[in-house]
Amino acid sequence: MESNGKFVTREGNRVDYSTGPIVWGEPGTNGQHAFYQLIHQGTRLIPCDFIAPAKTLNPVRNGLHHQILLANFLAQTEALMKGKTREEAEAELKAGKTPEDKIEKILPHKVFEGNRPTTSIVLPIVSPFTLGLLIALYEHKIFVQGVIWDINSYDQWG
Repeated sequence: MESNGKFVTREGNRVDYSTGPIVWGEPGTNGQHAFYQLIHQGTRLIPCDFIAPAKTLNPVRNGLHHQILLANFLAQTEALMKGKTREEAEAELKAGKTPEDKIEKILPHKVFEGNRPTTSIVLPIVSPFTLGLLIALYEHKIFVQGVIWDINSYDQWG
């Protein structure tokens, strides 16, 4: 993130746009209920980067666990892109044998818009080299954001 959370430009003028991304992370499905619901259904648009290694260094249950996590990785980004319509949510509830009298009550909580920006980054494997690539990618991203926002990402006025 470096120092992109500034409210003035390089020339000292107040900005009228958001600067400084919110940076947080959780491995796998750990953040699903708290963070993913905010990302999918919240009122604020939160661009997200999803990062996954194609090959695991910890092949739990013969690699099945990693396959499940990769499936979730792909499903989350697809859902953020496409959303879920009322019709799709209703069909899911009916397929799950939800009683008819409960469907109308639950339905609004299952619908979300989509068109939420994500970046999917797939590393071949987690290694010192690929971690270095990620660090370089994010350092460059910070620099480019600073140029676009007309702020100095690397000054430290305190």
